[in-house]
Amino acid sequence: MRELVPRPVLRLAGHELRLMWSLLLWAARRRSGPGPGEQVFGHARDQAGLLLGLGFVCAVETVAMSYLLSPWPVLHGVVLVLDVYTFLFVVGLHAASATRPHTLSEHTLRLRQAAHVDLRIPLERIVSVSYELLSTHDGKEDGVLNLAVGSQTSLTLTLSEPVESVGLLGGTRRVHTVRCHADDARSLLQAVTRARSALPPSRGGQPS
Repeated sequence: MRELVPRPVLRLAGHELRLMWSLLLWAARRRSGPGPGEQVFGHARDQAGLLLGLGFVCAVETVAMSYLLSPWPVLHGVVLVLDVYTFLFVVGLHAASATRPHTLSEHTLRLRQAAHVDLRIPLERIVSVSYELLSTHDGKEDGVLNLAVGSQTSLTLTLSEPVESVGLLGGTRRVHTVRCHADDARSLLQAVTRARSALPPSRGGQPS
């Protein structure tokens, strides 16, 4: 399959499958990813209203277009499929964020965004972590990854060594600064600080 289908296409297909799987997890009130002993930090709250509101608009549009296009069955069927897919996609974005939280283990901070970002940062590489509420971000900053939620980030992490971030289509970039958001950013800050303090001196930094 990998030899016949371009990697970006496979990545997109995988992304769509993760969105649909997230819908099932969300309906079942389950989460994807947290392992035994890992702390969980949600990050979906501040965009829930926007995405669910957009999903409601898509649902209304689906009903309206079905009524307007009922005299043309073929066109009605095509538009109905597109409308239903759009609705599932939008709600799936929220479901992916809700079911794929940030997690913190003894040695690793795992930051995620919907179904397309999954970044693992070894705690010993974190030089500093600080609370910094930002609502504007320069997407052209070299070596900086912004994982905004509702157009804002609340934590800034500076790393001693870059980590590799994989994009939606499979492109990679090395980042030394990561900005992210959490529903309770200060609790995540305190948890990361404590976890860094517990590291052996040879494995990395002291809290800052």
